[in-house]
Amino acid sequence: MEEQYSQSSRSKSRQKKTTITTEETGRLQPQALELEEAVLGALMLEKDAYSVISEILRPESFYDKGHELIFSAIQDLAIQQKPIDMLTVVEQLRKKGNLEAIGGPFYIAQLSGKVVSSAHLEYHSRIIAQKYLARELITFSSQVASKAFDETNDVDDLMQEAESQLFEISQHNVKKEVVQINPIIKEAIGLIQKAAERPDGLSGIQSGFKLLDKITCGWQNSDLIIIAARPAMGKTAFVLSMSKNMAVNYNIPVAVFSLEMSNVQLVNRLIINVTELPGEKIKNGNLEKYEWDQLDYKLKELYDAPIFIDDTPSLSVFELRTKARRLVKEHHIKCIIIDYLQLMNASGMNFGSREQEVSAISRSLKGLAKELNIPIIALSQLNRGVETRTGSEGKRPQLSDLRESGAIEQDADLVCFIHRPEYYKIYIDEKGNDLTGKAEIIVAKHRNGATGDVLLSFKKEYARFQNLDEDQIVQEYQSRLNSQSDIAPAQLYSHKNPKTENTPSDTPF
Repeated sequence: MEEQYSQSSRSKSRQKKTTITTEETGRLQPQALELEEAVLGALMLEKDAYSVISEILRPESFYDKGHELIFSAIQDLAIQQKPIDMLTVVEQLRKKGNLEAIGGPFYIAQLSGKVVSSAHLEYHSRIIAQKYLARELITFSSQVASKAFDETNDVDDLMQEAESQLFEISQHNVKKEVVQINPIIKEAIGLIQKAAERPDGLSGIQSGFKLLDKITCGWQNSDLIIIAARPAMGKTAFVLSMSKNMAVNYNIPVAVFSLEMSNVQLVNRLIINVTELPGEKIKNGNLEKYEWDQLDYKLKELYDAPIFIDDTPSLSVFELRTKARRLVKEHHIKCIIIDYLQLMNASGMNFGSREQEVSAISRSLKGLAKELNIPIIALSQLNRGVETRTGSEGKRPQLSDLRESGAIEQDADLVCFIHRPEYYKIYIDEKGNDLTGKAEIIVAKHRNGATGDVLLSFKKEYARFQNLDEDQIVQEYQSRLNSQSDIAPAQLYSHKNPKTENTPSDTPF
């Protein structure tokens, strides 16, 4: 009978399990068998012991296969909200057909007999979890080394696979402790006091668009912000205008991950944005003397701007996480912009559909925003539903238009749409207001605040968004520039320099 297995046969069986060695070194893998026995024994003795370690251990955390089966039985009982003790664990193992494999009821009784107290249960469990993580890293590195020696494997594919596996291992180790509310309240009050001390009343990072900042109170730390639009609406132009505002006007370090354009193409668009010179002249270099002077003068503010650009194509979520951590540590980045989300990949993870992959990417971006405690702004495409709808209101984007995954809407803290009515040949709104050269920023979802619409000026020829009240300043400047082209730009540039004055929003330049 199973209850009468000899202790010597169990010892031989268990000894065989515990002498597994790594193929490369011949050394025992990291393990803590005595602690595994102590933890399992405590779980069967103490009524509420499982709740203490439920977020620390999983069945695969145990090195010994028998211990893994026992913990799995304990976990099943906990899920079913049944009592956990020697008798119920034996019965659960019997139901699963695993009682013989672990050494019978005698071994269960032996585990319980080795425990005096569960006082150090959590500490012991964390040691077991660390041993498991070490074994996972050993297995991972061994597999990567083996495949790297095989010359038939593509190195780029191997790197993506390795990134994916390492990302999964690191995710298993991401744990946050439960915190009592008192210190969180103090932190929240501190943020409110800081916002109260600021003249603009914002608690987050300024975008430079005053009405938008009024709705959002600035881009908030740990938020995932989605800015979505159909092609040709100006998504890249919007974030470049915003990046310039942040970095130049407010000296906020910004990182831009451009998956669609090269870094030179992106900088060329930024040059057009800042200098307000025609794009074709920037490309062919056919500039008049006063335009060269204008280029030199206007670019001075960009040279030392804390804007960091990465143009890695098909960026994976693991690569982004690695680079973002380094940028925050080395350059104190306060905001990350991704252009755009659908061009990212989940680095070798297997998914049944593209929708599932995009869902995993959006979840990862939200997790990264929380981990780094900075806002992450990701551009997103919209599906063609907008084009098929009729009427002026029908052309306005909706949350259901987000492309490839409903998870984007779910994970985002804030969703903004860019809508340019004149693109659809709509030049006047229902109140008779002129919409030519105007763009609407539609705040469609705001988890921690109000929604609403913001009207901005859009200069298509300069790929530039700006506040409506800046139009007059720009028109005056251009008028003076055209009529007095022989005067140096420094003389024409009569507005305040944002780097030396306290009112950077007074000027768009």
